[in-house]
Amino acid sequence: MLTAIAAVFVFLMVILFHEFGHFIIAKSVGVKVNEFSIGMGPKIFQKQKGETKYSVRALPIGGYVSMEGEDENSDDPRSFNKVPAISRIAVVVAGATMNFILAIIVLSIVSFNVGMPTTIVLETLDDSPAKSAGIQREDRIVKINNIEMKNWDSIVNEINNSSPDEDMKVTVLRNGDIKDFTLKPEVSNDNRVIIGIVPTTEKTFISAIKGGLQKTGSMLMLMFDFIKMVFSGKVSTKDLSGPVGVIYTIGEAAKYGFTNLLYLMGFISINLGFFNLLPLPALDGSRIVFLFLEIIRGKAIDPDKEGFIHFIGFVLLILLMLTVTYSDIIRFNIFRR
Repeated sequence: MLTAIAAVFVFLMVILFHEFGHFIIAKSVGVKVNEFSIGMGPKIFQKQKGETKYSVRALPIGGYVSMEGEDENSDDPRSFNKVPAISRIAVVVAGATMNFILAIIVLSIVSFNVGMPTTIVLETLDDSPAKSAGIQREDRIVKINNIEMKNWDSIVNEINNSSPDEDMKVTVLRNGDIKDFTLKPEVSNDNRVIIGIVPTTEKTFISAIKGGLQKTGSMLMLMFDFIKMVFSGKVSTKDLSGPVGVIYTIGEAAKYGFTNLLYLMGFISINLGFFNLLPLPALDGSRIVFLFLEIIRGKAIDPDKEGFIHFIGFVLLILLMLTVTYSDIIRFNIFRR
């Protein structure tokens, strides 16, 4: 039951923000919106307000914004295909943009709940290189190997990229005085280079926003790294997760508290926004490519040809999803539980 509730909550929020992005920009550029729906399948609730129907459907696995003239020819002056191409691009991009905004919001909440690590030392671990060298509680780390440390992430990155076989110079600010320490890092049980320090954390609105932006940026970089791995042949369908795998992971995250669930929601939202912008047929990124081609050519691509390309892409995506779903079922032993 917990998994079901958590999965519905995560999917509902991610889809709601995505579709709301399309909806609000479509309205702002004058496109007629026929329906704004959350969920797929049979209607549970529907209300007409102005020209738009607002509906909630039974299956919380998707949603859509039905715009006049989006997938068919329409003579309505406010149809999607009648507004300028640049306005249509804004409408298409808005879905992914709202996913990134949702990620920043929820990851900022996560950052506030857990606190943002600072460059000030809370403690040095017993028998660690830092403690042996003389680094103390409340020391502010300002440089490592003469490189300025602006935040905790820069400290972690510099230490991780250092060799455990070479001496490290750590510069700290203590009671207004600059002090230098030389130590040799060590390798942890999980093969990380460490010096044995624990940072203090702060919980402020500003630090939480910075944390949300940093986490969103880091997750986006992971997406780009993933694409590089795909092209280098380091990724197979076994490394992917479909709806079954995502729901399982959501359930596991929910067991460890709401903060963990929010963190996963941010990650899923970034995934959806990023992959929707890829120039693959049937995705928003492909529609953006066609719209840019329209701007360059001065006229639209034949709708039938574009529709056929999107259809082929949709079929391939469904086949991929079925393959990944089967892999998830085997991996997580769904039917043996």
